[in-house]
Amino acid sequence: MMNYPMYIFLFLSVIVSGLSVLFVNISGKNLKLILSFSGAFLFAISVLHLIPEIYSSHTRNIGVFILIGFFAQILLEFFSEGIEHGHIHVHKDDHGHSAFPYAMMIGLSIHSFLEGMPLADGITHSHQSLLTGIVLHNIPIAMALMTMLLQSHISRRNAITWLVVFALITPLGSFTSYAIGQNLIGNFSAYFDCIMAVVVGIFLHISTTILFESSENHRFNLIKFVVILLGASLAFIVS
Repeated sequence: MMNYPMYIFLFLSVIVSGLSVLFVNISGKNLKLILSFSGAFLFAISVLHLIPEIYSSHTRNIGVFILIGFFAQILLEFFSEGIEHGHIHVHKDDHGHSAFPYAMMIGLSIHSFLEGMPLADGITHSHQSLLTGIVLHNIPIAMALMTMLLQSHISRRNAITWLVVFALITPLGSFTSYAIGQNLIGNFSAYFDCIMAVVVGIFLHISTTILFESSENHRFNLIKFVVILLGASLAFIVS
């Protein structure tokens, strides 16, 4: 059964986060703190809940799919340029004018589409944790995306349009996966185990990259450390 409130929640979380950039000045420092919190949460739910669950399913070669997700994210970042962990790059054409980053949008969209696919397996406890992780992950992405679009000097109307497109991608991934599952002949649970493993691999890459980058020049930052602990603690509470 399709979970329409989940789709609405995913959509609105991106829209509200992205539009907040129009009304609140979110500094790069604060964006990094939000990223550190979400990165710690993603890493913690992967270790505490998602990895143990997919391995307990006894689906064959499940670790291979985790590796596929991990390395797929490395490939996707050649296109998205790391906006998933807060990197903002304003693109210029050959004449020095701002240009729309189509490659970045494609890479980011594939990333978000894949993340939404395991959500179609119903709302179990693990999927509630996954949903929370995706929402917390999408909040800083939406902020970074909207900031980058505005810095590219496109109109606010076009920036909001592309924000809406991005907001639809994760629900689209879930809907597509639901349609595949409904028409799947064979081991239905193994399909979702493999999809979940791919997303866990993506989470591991994203979260570790964020956490490594949170220590600038290898200096200890107490505020970021506390934020990371809070993110991990929240994952422990909800898992």
